[in-house]
Amino acid sequence: MNPTVSRVTQRIIERSRDSRAAYLAKIEKARSKKVHRSQLACGNLAHGFAACGQDDKASLTSMIKSNIGIVTSYNDMLSAHQPYETYPEQIKAALHSVGAVGQVAAGVPAMCDGVTQGQDGMELSLMSREVIAMSAAVGLSHNMFDGALYLGVCDKIVPGLFMAAMSFGHLPTLFVPAGPMPSGLPNKEKVRVRQLYAEGKLGRDALLEAEAASYHAPGTCTFYGTANSNQMVIEVMGLHLPGSSFVQPDMPLRAALTDAAARQVTRMTETSGNYMPVGRMVDEKVIVNGIIALLATGGSTNHTMHLVAMARAAGIHINWDDFSDLSDVVPLMCRIYPNGPADINHFQAAGGVPVLVKELLKGGLLHEDVETVAGHGLSRYTQEPFLEEGKLVYRPGPEKSHDSNVIASFASPFESHGGTKVLTGNLGRAVMKTSAVPADNQIIEAPAVVFHSQHDVVPAFEAGKLDKDCVVVVRYQGPRAIGMPELHKLMPPLGVLMDRGLKVALVTDGRLSGASGKVPSAIHVTPEAYSGGLLAKVRDGDMVRVNGKTGELTLLVDEAELASRELVHPDLSELHDGSGREMFAALREQLSGAEEGASCIKFY
Repeated sequence: MNPTVSRVTQRIIERSRDSRAAYLAKIEKARSKKVHRSQLACGNLAHGFAACGQDDKASLTSMIKSNIGIVTSYNDMLSAHQPYETYPEQIKAALHSVGAVGQVAAGVPAMCDGVTQGQDGMELSLMSREVIAMSAAVGLSHNMFDGALYLGVCDKIVPGLFMAAMSFGHLPTLFVPAGPMPSGLPNKEKVRVRQLYAEGKLGRDALLEAEAASYHAPGTCTFYGTANSNQMVIEVMGLHLPGSSFVQPDMPLRAALTDAAARQVTRMTETSGNYMPVGRMVDEKVIVNGIIALLATGGSTNHTMHLVAMARAAGIHINWDDFSDLSDVVPLMCRIYPNGPADINHFQAAGGVPVLVKELLKGGLLHEDVETVAGHGLSRYTQEPFLEEGKLVYRPGPEKSHDSNVIASFASPFESHGGTKVLTGNLGRAVMKTSAVPADNQIIEAPAVVFHSQHDVVPAFEAGKLDKDCVVVVRYQGPRAIGMPELHKLMPPLGVLMDRGLKVALVTDGRLSGASGKVPSAIHVTPEAYSGGLLAKVRDGDMVRVNGKTGELTLLVDEAELASRELVHPDLSELHDGSGREMFAALREQLSGAEEGASCIKFY
């Protein structure tokens, strides 16, 4: 093992010793040596299977066969979740084939940042993760189930489902992906059209045509944002079947993998004799493997919050120092948009997860000795699934990448360090996705231009007020202020300024996620302005230094001057009402800071 990976892992183990022990004791207490429904009174059980067919009623009455809870994020508005419409019936049939039963335990909400960006609804996005976790918990609380299958793909959905899975960590569990849509308009062309629109050189019709050519079919968006980062991280953590993350929705192999996932969870239940609960499977080594998968691929910065909250749900404490130390030794192995021109389908064609895992294992960067849903040992994830005469088989994955412009070898990576940098200074702590930012743009020292709303930036751009070297500060966007929306609408105008040769950076306590591109962006600033962070004292014209290479985020103002300044407290009341935001007031006020996972759920 790489010594830094070993050291960070051991540090996490020591830090988490008491909370992890408490968590394992909790899930052991929840374990049942018999099927869980045997604990229910007759009236409880009758309610639990009243809507089942006669065969399933007989099976559930027998107290022998396992009952698997299905938690689905299906809706038919969002492309990534539309394929799940037919999964429950397919999964039930697969479970019947191995003598088990399946019931849909819960449906959870699934919202899309792509639909809501720049809209009021985006301010519910991060908090939807907590709602998803709690919704899944409500469904599983009926104590009818001996295992669980989680159907989810996108931004907050998978982290929320994961948190629920850890809460019910005594249950054997698999995550079941749905796959990406086929490739559409190249991402580079999409960005070009967006910037032309921002400059007023193209109309809305041309913009919509380009967007519709990019997002055009069922499946996950093909760029490497949070949705595909979710799939990458969950597979390398051993919670998907090997090679299943990036198979497209309409392929026969996709259906075969879904059937196999249903059958596999029954092999891990108490009645199988090979009991393996997900809470025991996900340990400190598995969490570190997830972080390394994120860093090696230049994945979504959202996971600097999500993985913290996800780990906490299993009694494991990680922080941004862990990300930073690992990033120093984990090379950037992938070029997937926005880190390069390729999309996730190109990644899959180049060898996908099997090649990536093989290279990272070769470099001593992943823990191989872990439990996975496919059995012991992460080397199982160097195998690739195929159909032979209609049957699912696994073969050794490719020995090396089929396209070294998309997946590099460990010996010749794209960069010697990971794609995420932690920034520290008197403004607090922040993260930057450096993998998408050219090296000569990662350092900027320029006067601040301060905004309290993302909606004020574009008018300022259009008025020419940003036609200079500047650090655009967008504050009061943090978790407790307005729910920490993503600020994607800022990227086209700021990208235009950079194309004009100006030095520009963004500093914000809001989010950008995996879709952040070439603009150097210090995001997730913590403490946030709303909670008294120094960000609340920045004034127009103050010099700010952002250094993505050394990890510095500094307000270059004399300490005595800063001490004399009052904190700015804008009225945010209008941002707390409408589009359902008023219903989230109590939850929003309880959110922790970004480095603590931006969560209101108190695990450990």
